[in-house]
Amino acid sequence: MTKKIFRAILLAAVSVLLASLVIILGCLYDYYRAVQEKQLQDELRLASYGVEAGGSGYLERLASPHPFQAIADYRLTWIADDGTVLFDTHVPVEELENHGDRAEVREALSNGESGGVRYSATLTQRTLYFARRLADGTVLRISISQLTVFALAMGMLQPILLTAVLAAVLSALLAHRMAKSIVAPLNRLDLDKPLENDAYEELSPLLGRIHQQHRQIEAQLRELRRKTEEFEQITENLSEGLVLLDKKSRVLSINPAARRLFHTGSACIGKEFLMVDRGHEINLAIQTALEGGYSEIRAVRDDREYQIHVSQITAEGAAAGTVLLAFDVTEQAAAERSRREFTANVSHELKTPLQSILGSAELLENGLVKQEDIPRFVGVIRTEAARLVALVEDIIHLSQLDEGVALPKEQVELLELADSAASALRERAEERRVSIAVTGQAPPVYGVRSFLYELLYNLIDNGIKYNVDGGTVEAMLSAADGGGACVRVRDTGIGIPPEYHSRVFERFFRVDKSRSKASGGTGLGLSIVKHIAQYHHAELTLHSTPGEGTEISVVFPAPETSGL
Repeated sequence: MTKKIFRAILLAAVSVLLASLVIILGCLYDYYRAVQEKQLQDELRLASYGVEAGGSGYLERLASPHPFQAIADYRLTWIADDGTVLFDTHVPVEELENHGDRAEVREALSNGESGGVRYSATLTQRTLYFARRLADGTVLRISISQLTVFALAMGMLQPILLTAVLAAVLSALLAHRMAKSIVAPLNRLDLDKPLENDAYEELSPLLGRIHQQHRQIEAQLRELRRKTEEFEQITENLSEGLVLLDKKSRVLSINPAARRLFHTGSACIGKEFLMVDRGHEINLAIQTALEGGYSEIRAVRDDREYQIHVSQITAEGAAAGTVLLAFDVTEQAAAERSRREFTANVSHELKTPLQSILGSAELLENGLVKQEDIPRFVGVIRTEAARLVALVEDIIHLSQLDEGVALPKEQVELLELADSAASALRERAEERRVSIAVTGQAPPVYGVRSFLYELLYNLIDNGIKYNVDGGTVEAMLSAADGGGACVRVRDTGIGIPPEYHSRVFERFFRVDKSRSKASGGTGLGLSIVKHIAQYHHAELTLHSTPGEGTEISVVFPAPETSGL
């Protein structure tokens, strides 16, 4: 209250002072301007008589050093009817440009007289001028620099400040004395024991009401603490992120899961949610829920995908805030995307050989194939059917790996499986004039024999398909650090560009689609290799250089640490 009284008196004093100053300055400036304009017009009339009588000689005498500074302050400019400056009392004529386009010159030539004001860029000075047409058709202009109201006020700054300081000091002294006498009894009030105070009689009803409210507040606080503790016990253990916001989007409560999600701490309570998360989508969802009752979005945080539901909280029929609930749906979203992509790719991959089979069969059925071409069409049907069988088998293997089907496990010798896979592929390699070599020795691996055989088969087969004529594929087995086994399959093929290294293990992905189809590839081989490696908790790495070849390494953990 003391501050309010002080500010009120000080504001009133300053307001009166400023109003008086503005009125005085305005009146003085208007009077000064009117006098100066009248004086300037008289000077122009006298000067025009002198020029008409004495010509430039009269102006030269005026331009010479004059004992009266007031006369020297005026600037006279004599201008011909074509705008050429004939004489100027301040600037040499040769330095002045043509004045024919000046507004005051055109107006004087047209109307006989003109006048006006120009303001400088700093707004602290203005130029007052008048122009008059002489009897010979020339124009005589007179001008003088004149201070603006702002400049005039700046010149009186010292007395203005002195007056303001005195008024402020006086106002402060009066406010202090008045506030002290009014507030003193109020400062002595003991609001913890309102009924025991001896203050203004008018305050007795208020103090009684405060005493009653104290009792109500204490009861409500006890109930609130109980409910708060229950709420915290529930939300602290939630794996979902939970944030309560008021109607101005300020954080009322945030559980540990939400703090981890938005990278914040308990200090964010009381702040606007925009300070916690600057994402436009979530804040827009909050506003939508405040207006419409509910909204939901998907957001990515720390490489995890979250489904965020925002619901409106109402109190007495009006929106009181929102509650934000975030669910981690990374696995579900990845599964949905994988399912959609897998379905689309399978449909496409199955459709291509089926169309070839159907087309060839229709031609044979309708007798549109020559007798000598029948074996070729039958070969197409057999090749595409074999491709379908291989594709279906690969899809079945991937489905087993995705579902994590428990299959019998045993100690498997990788050298034996590598030799078997190489033998099975040797005929295909000879057709491509590619040599296969299996070297080294590795410790046994505890796993599914059929899966491990397929891993080695696909790696060697992939090295043959994407090799060059006369190239080599080498499967090298060795012991890994920590007691595990390492398999490296290296080829001298076409290699893989760096931008595709992260995608070659995706389902149906092919770097060179035409070469893959020509070689009978399904686009699932390396994807199966990846899933088999994951099934056995093995580490899969790829090193490839275009034009030099590719090396894929699979490092299996020791049997006691494999988790199988």
